[in-house]
Amino acid sequence: MNEERKIEFEEVTEVAAPPKARVMAPSPFEAESLTDKVERKRDYLDGFLAQKPAEPDAGGPGGNVQEAIIEELKTIFDPEIPVNIYDLGLIYNVEVTDDGHAVVTMTLTTPHCPVAESMPGEVELRVGSVPGVGFAEVNLVWDPPWDASKMSDEARLELGML
Repeated sequence: MNEERKIEFEEVTEVAAPPKARVMAPSPFEAESLTDKVERKRDYLDGFLAQKPAEPDAGGPGGNVQEAIIEELKTIFDPEIPVNIYDLGLIYNVEVTDDGHAVVTMTLTTPHCPVAESMPGEVELRVGSVPGVGFAEVNLVWDPPWDASKMSDEARLELGML
């Protein structure tokens, strides 16, 4: 284990150049030349890069109507908690069809909430007032039950929970 290892080295003064790559001329039997193939690839890339991203559906996820509905929901506040119902995590889903039918799935903090009768009606009225919404429907669900983990970071910060 205590043996010394010998390191051998060799001094090199000159290194041979690596072989050059050979480019073969296209076969006379090929239908198109190398230049034609390169031009075709450039045309393909030009068409690909010229494409514009598709606009999202007005009512689909990320659409203008859905975003407007979410902004409207952020103006509705829970009377007992000074946070809007969207950031509070009471809104589970917002769907909008192409013909303007909006469906909001929501819950309340508890089934015995004092606004259990009035809050779904207010949400339906506010969503129905958004331009582009022809019919608004609110589904009040209790499963999964609401808990504080559904709140946004902004809501937790507002309530001093962060």
